[in-house]
Amino acid sequence: MSAESPAVSSFKQVTVYPVLMAISFSHLLNDTIQSLIPSLYPLIKTSYNLNFTQIGIITLTFNIAASLLQPFVGAYTDKKPQPFSLATAMAVTFVGLFALAWAPEYWILLVAAAMIGVGSSIFHPEASKVAYLAAGAKRGLAQSIFQVGGNAGSALGPLLAAIIIVPRGQKHVQWFSLLAILAIIVLYRVGKWYSDHLSDVKTKKKMFTTPVHSVSKKRVVVAVIILLVLIFSKYFYLACMSSYYTFYLMHRFNASVQSAQLHLFIFLAAVAAGTLAGGSLGDKFGRKYVIWWSILGAAPFTILLPYVSLPLVTLMSIFIGFILASAFSAILVYAQELIPGKIGTISGLFFGFAFGMGGIGSAALGILADHTSLEYMFYVCSFLPLLGLLTVFLPNLPGSRRQVS
Repeated sequence: MSAESPAVSSFKQVTVYPVLMAISFSHLLNDTIQSLIPSLYPLIKTSYNLNFTQIGIITLTFNIAASLLQPFVGAYTDKKPQPFSLATAMAVTFVGLFALAWAPEYWILLVAAAMIGVGSSIFHPEASKVAYLAAGAKRGLAQSIFQVGGNAGSALGPLLAAIIIVPRGQKHVQWFSLLAILAIIVLYRVGKWYSDHLSDVKTKKKMFTTPVHSVSKKRVVVAVIILLVLIFSKYFYLACMSSYYTFYLMHRFNASVQSAQLHLFIFLAAVAAGTLAGGSLGDKFGRKYVIWWSILGAAPFTILLPYVSLPLVTLMSIFIGFILASAFSAILVYAQELIPGKIGTISGLFFGFAFGMGGIGSAALGILADHTSLEYMFYVCSFLPLLGLLTVFLPNLPGSRRQVS
């Protein structure tokens, strides 16, 4: 057996927790900023006199900008890694924040959302690759640590918006630019670590290899399609909750704006907790088991949610958020193991598709709510997790069930 460089050996055996924590913290800051957009919807709906369709178009604009570039960014950085693109991405987001704070017209809101989306599209594929590089043997856990930062940021955004922006006005969004500056500093340091690891030619060639499997190309293609359908079901439902849950609570239960934002925070906090649990469980018991649990396990709660009282809605939203969110890390690592050597491309494809489905879902559901009702929209979405039955057609991979100490 040929000797390996220390960098490669370290990569295979050691989980670099400081780097994982740094990239997770950066993800928290990035997604806190992103989540300000839907958190502002009740405020800007009134101030700009918008309907639900226009609200959905804002989310669609952001998600398209955040999704279309990601597979291309991932494919490009697989060939030519760009460690300092992480800090550059946050600089673009910084500019978008100021546009969001001072937008005089609706179309400026769309430009601001697009800029924040572009920053996100550059950030996610390369950041996910850094998490993979720092993972050692604990790939599921590493992706969960990375993801939970984003989920925590998504939960924190509405809470901060309720405390800072809703009482004081839209222009106070500009203070969140301090978060972008902090993220630029952290990501520059992460970029230096990443750059140092790329200095070894052997590391460049070996750091993203995965165990070879015997699954045919045709089955791989079918498996990827199934995984994307599962992402569709997950993110359409999450779009329903993140964009319209506050309106649903205000309409059906006469909740105040701040109370509805607090309920959204509770749901998104459950999403963050489920994300962290899903990756670690996938490492220990197998990715397919976690995918089964996370998609189908949420179905009874989503189906019951439109029919219960407010306290039960709150409780069920916790179960839904926790169970549904445990899927993404398992799905992403499963896909990375399914197609070896294309970590950036797979990360970009799945993050991009997730953002795209969230945006399309928000726009489509806004149109549905305008033409029917919020209650009917939630009723339709309640059946989406049943698409998780397609998991039965996923192949078993050699590395997808492993014990990690």
